[in-house]
Amino acid sequence: MTHALALPIEDTSIFETVNCYCCGSSSSSEFIVAQDDLTGKPGNFRFVTCRECGLSYQNPRITMDQIKPYYDDEYIAHRKKTDWGALTWFYNRAMDRHDTNKARIVHRYVQLDSSSDVLDVGCAVGTFLQKMRALDGVHATGVDFKNLKNSPTLRDVEFHCGLFYEQGLGDERFDLVTMWHFLEHDYDPARSLAEAARVLKPEGRIVIEVPRLDSVTFRLYKERWPGLQAPQHTVLFEKKTLLRFIRKNGLEIVDYLPYGAFPAYFYVFAGAAFKILRGKGLNLSKAILPYFLGQVVAFPVLLAERRLNLAMQTVICRKSERS
Repeated sequence: MTHALALPIEDTSIFETVNCYCCGSSSSSEFIVAQDDLTGKPGNFRFVTCRECGLSYQNPRITMDQIKPYYDDEYIAHRKKTDWGALTWFYNRAMDRHDTNKARIVHRYVQLDSSSDVLDVGCAVGTFLQKMRALDGVHATGVDFKNLKNSPTLRDVEFHCGLFYEQGLGDERFDLVTMWHFLEHDYDPARSLAEAARVLKPEGRIVIEVPRLDSVTFRLYKERWPGLQAPQHTVLFEKKTLLRFIRKNGLEIVDYLPYGAFPAYFYVFAGAAFKILRGKGLNLSKAILPYFLGQVVAFPVLLAERRLNLAMQTVICRKSERS
């Protein structure tokens, strides 16, 4: 087991022990100990590997009612900061490109128009949904456990705050359900997949993107791998454990992509920074210039991102014929 040691969290009552999300076993072996490298908050967070099915997950984990401070205004997906000085144009372009890449993946598998309903689970500030509204005129629905309804980019989006499986969305309502870097955060991922299948139309598609544990960047950075993102990430997926988990929960695989819409370069850059900072947190305001400069240097390698298994994976799935 690899360790990254930081100041402990003194109040151990905020933690709870969990069984494997895939098979329910309580038998596990030590895997890795990580820190909150992104913000530098204190704590050592332990991941284990299930002895029965091989899934890696955080155990113990912070209870759901205590995890919210780790999704504060500094959390990158919530993007409260909009002024990046001279680099604002580059930042906005990068964010728009991210949503454009999501749309390109979606359009390979689903035809959408103004009669289509799209649901984004873990929608954050809703920029992907706005992209789909602009491109296809869809009716957009988003769910996030943090109340972001006042975000300008959620305007004209049907926003639901809370746990996905507690929203009471209609049966077979959506043509497309997306989970962009949601499932690895989930406290009950099996229940979320079952709910996604329930609200999906018979010919609809579900798109799931998560970090890939059996990737080049994990082998390179180990306990400082950005995909650990402790303590927000509750579960870590290799390719085989992700596909097994999806099939076990009643979905059929349409396609598997060894890349994602999220830029793998972020993991290359952030992992190197985490190695240097050793749990002190990444100051995004100071890191943004080196980030973009490094992207220029790494451009030749990034051209081959889809073949290099750098960091991401995406699965397109549908309802099982048995469901």
